[in-house]
Amino acid sequence: MKRRDFVKYFASYSGLTAFCGHSFRLNAQPADYTGKFLLTVQLTGGWDVASCCDPKENQAGEPEITRWSNTDDIQQAANLLYAPYGSNEQLFENHHDKMLVINGVDAQTNAHSTGVLINWSGRNAEGLPSLTALFAAIQGPELPLAYVNISGFGNTQNVIRSSRIGDVGSISNVISPNLNESTQLNYREQSEIERILAFQAESLGALTGEANLPARNRQNRLNYLDAIQRSDGLKRFGDLIPSFDQLQPSMESQGIVNTLHSQVQIALLAFKSGVCVAADVADGDFDTHANHDEEHEPTLALSLQAVDYLWNYAEELGIADRLVVVLGSDFGRTPFYNAVNGKDHWPIGSYIVMEKGVGWTGRAVGHTDELINAHSINPLTLKRDDVSGTIIYPKHVHKALRRYLGIDDHPISSLFPFNNTEDFEFFA
Repeated sequence: MKRRDFVKYFASYSGLTAFCGHSFRLNAQPADYTGKFLLTVQLTGGWDVASCCDPKENQAGEPEITRWSNTDDIQQAANLLYAPYGSNEQLFENHHDKMLVINGVDAQTNAHSTGVLINWSGRNAEGLPSLTALFAAIQGPELPLAYVNISGFGNTQNVIRSSRIGDVGSISNVISPNLNESTQLNYREQSEIERILAFQAESLGALTGEANLPARNRQNRLNYLDAIQRSDGLKRFGDLIPSFDQLQPSMESQGIVNTLHSQVQIALLAFKSGVCVAADVADGDFDTHANHDEEHEPTLALSLQAVDYLWNYAEELGIADRLVVVLGSDFGRTPFYNAVNGKDHWPIGSYIVMEKGVGWTGRAVGHTDELINAHSINPLTLKRDDVSGTIIYPKHVHKALRRYLGIDDHPISSLFPFNNTEDFEFFA
């Protein structure tokens, strides 16, 4: 018997209504969730913001910064500047009204592991959950798949369970494990299922009732038990998943393969089904130490095409007005090419935060010079301020996002504070 069978059988069995003092409503509807959905798009390896949202042209007397600027000029969509590179035009022209670009963000590292950690948790050392995990723990802990980490950084620090969906075909097996899809017949008799469920109830009750179990672990287990009962929500998710030939395929360009389209599709379907409030997707080998433009440009093009698809599909599903999307990477890339036409690690990068129909979009904040060095910014005015301003760090972006998403003063967030960190008015 596979573990996934236990989950489904317990969820579908209406005879077990309570154990270990915890009441179960095995046919209950999931809690109505009417708030925002949070999705991070993690562009792995370190993107070249000088060829994207913080465009830089070559400067007299300096090494070559961007080769596109030898023949092209910086482009503009409304108030946003972008480089004529990759699929930037498609993203900026179609979605500039949903975009807040935060440039000049200092990751304080050139190491991938630290860059990933600080950009997606806000701190450059272990100990903080991802923004998505924290959001899910506060907004939807009772949902079956509250936090879906399809790919990328997804540390939970035990505030919420994390669901990995690598193979969407396996979801149907989890939701209906007793059904043979080929014959449409059940594998096992109901009497067998009832014996399995009785054993599982006893085991889960013992795990939840351990005397010395830390309070947070106990609550997580109770949330898990709440979640597995909600088979109706999981079934809705399963019903929404298209057939294999209708799933978004991996996209390929100039030998580069990118899976973001399919990851985005599954994340949005999880939101639509009501079983999930936060998700991570990740792809794109942006770590182009050699042959930078030959590899970086198609990688960026495919990734930004996936973001364009994201918003179009969200509209189709009717959830675009509830979606907050955060794009970022490990860090940036050097403002010059190395000896093998590559670009190396550079700590200064950018975030792009996207949402539909809000007043803080359609603009860029933060500032870098022509060689991608960050300037100090006044947290209130968001203007350059070399006297009383500060460099923008990922912690500033995370603190502001927590406040904007309404989770900053929650007891769970208080366990992971950003002490001595200025409040930037990014979303005012």
